[in-house]
This record gives sequence, structure tokens and C-alpha cells, in this order.
Amino acid sequence: MTPHDTPPTTRRRFLAATAATGLAAAAPSRALAVQAPSEKALVAITLDLEMSRNFPTWDQTHWDYEKGNLDAAAKRYALAAARRVKARGGVIHFFAVGRTMEQEDVGWLRDIIAQGHPVGNHTYDHVYVLAKRPEDIQFRFRRAPWLIEGKTPAEVIAGNIRLAELALKQRVGIAPAGFRTPGGFANGLADRPDIQEMLQKLGYTWVSSKYPAHPIADTSGKPPDAKVMAGILAAQEQAQPFVYPSGLIEIPISPISDIGAFRNGRWPLESFLEAIRAGVTWAIEHRAVFDFLAHPSCLGVVDPSFRTIDLIVDLVQAAGDRAALVDLNALARRATMRTKE
Repeated sequence: MTPHDTPPTTRRRFLAATAATGLAAAAPSRALAVQAPSEKALVAITLDLEMSRNFPTWDQTHWDYEKGNLDAAAKRYALAAARRVKARGGVIHFFAVGRTMEQEDVGWLRDIIAQGHPVGNHTYDHVYVLAKRPEDIQFRFRRAPWLIEGKTPAEVIAGNIRLAELALKQRVGIAPAGFRTPGGFANGLADRPDIQEMLQKLGYTWVSSKYPAHPIADTSGKPPDAKVMAGILAAQEQAQPFVYPSGLIEIPISPISDIGAFRNGRWPLESFLEAIRAGVTWAIEHRAVFDFLAHPSCLGVVDPSFRTIDLIVDLVQAAGDRAALVDLNALARRATMRTKE
């Protein structure tokens, strides 16, 4: 999930903006089960289980139509990351595209679930939830419009979310642990109370949809300049959980995502590590939140040795009782507690 996998026109608008500004099986774990002391920094590692255009090779764009058709490498990386973090006492919050449940083998995902890692809803077809026109909902429906014939965009989007829930329940025996929108939005859902209401009617108490605007530049393999790095760090303040007037909790994504760095920026891995280190360190120093987002289909290509994930765990563990590695349920609980205060 990133703003970079939305329909082309939306992606261009987002990039222009960033350049300019610099259920548990019995019941959905939409209930806020995980707790952590509010005085600690809360750091989450999240991985969106989907295929990413331009990875593993730059010429690959067919994944836009097959977001849920995970290849063997992405599944191996996701499972290995889950085991790696679990072995160090941590957790990863995954978000699954429902269409993945159509694959012959989902044993790898059952293994992830058995380890105690939560898996949230990322829609069935990786749909653009802000779409107002049928052709903007998803590349698949643009190619095959008969699949949504006679339905409004709102009906398609709500149905796609419900379908992903059914897929998770019937194929791997769980209800979704929260909801993350495909595509991150600079304003989250602040401008779309209708989507907030839709999610609440579907039973969700929190959403992860906001990706704060920040400067970025295509460095074509060279390190980004200090201004870009400073802008990303400054954006961390805008990536803190909050509650919309509707009561829906927002858990923003902390910049920079792997797609932002490696597709849009074409950064070297060392620069990405530097940005993540700075963001997590800021969160620890300010007792704040850091919600790391990556995709096994991308991160597994550019960082096959898990250096990014290891770095995050290292930083949290080095902070001792000043920080905790948690899932997004804990971040939602933090937002609820602070709103009441």
C-alpha cells in the first residue's frame, strides 16, 4: 500500500504534491487488543502483501492487474521476515489483498498467522477507495469493466472490502485485523467522511490511510540531498495517530515507504536505512509513533538480507523501556487514550 499504486492520474497528483511540499477468528481484531504503556514510543513494522510494479525488474507493470498474485519470492520474504521478528520477541502487522486467497498454496500465510502476527484487510483487488468514477477503481476493472457493470463506485469498493473479509475467513480462518487503504493519501480520509462512514458500517474502528506529504526526488541511485532527508524527518509529526470527528481512528504511515524510496526515488539502500533510522530515532526521543511500511515484493528485491527490518528491531531494543515494538492495534489504542485525555 502506498500512494504510488493508485490509478495513474491520482499518482501524478500525489507526486506533484509531495514534490511541492517537500476477525482473531471469533471477532475481528478491529477490537483493540494489544496494549502498550502510553509513555513509550510505539514502533510498528507493517508489510503489505501485494505485488509491486517495477519489481523485481523495472519493465514489469503487469502486476497492476494482478496485485494479489504473489510470487514465490515475495511469499518467502514475508514468511522469513515474520519468523525473524518473532524470534526477537516482536510482531509484524501484515495487510493482505484478498485475491491472494485464490492461490493454490496459502500455507505460508497460515504459518505467519500461527506465529501470532495479525493480518489486516487490504481490499480484494487493491482498489482505490477514493474513486468516484468506475474507471478509477482498479486497473483490472478498466480492462474488464463488465466485472462491475451496473454498480456505483461506492458499491464496488464496499463489496471489495467485504469480499476480502470473506476470503480471509474462509481460506485461512481469520477475520481482518484492521483496514489499510491501497494508496496512501496526504490528507488521509479527512476529505471523505463518506468513506469513513462506509468503513465504520463495515465494522472497522481504525484505518491506515494517511501518508504525509514530503519532498522526494529521483536520485537514480545517488543519495538524496539533506533537504529531502530533513523534509522526511519533519513529516514524522504528521504521521501520528488521531481520531476523526466521526470517531474512526487514523493510523498514518510514517515516511518514507520502500516504494517511495526505491521506485519513485530510485535510492540506494543505504539512504533508505538512513531515513528509517532517523524516523525511528525521532519517535523514540519524542515518545511518539513510527509506522513503517514496506512490501515483500519490493523490499525483498532491494534488501534481501533484511537490513531494514533488523535495524528497526535493533533501535527499539536498544531503547529499552523507552520503546516497544507493537502492532497497529496498539497504535489505535494510543490514539483512543490520548483523545479521551
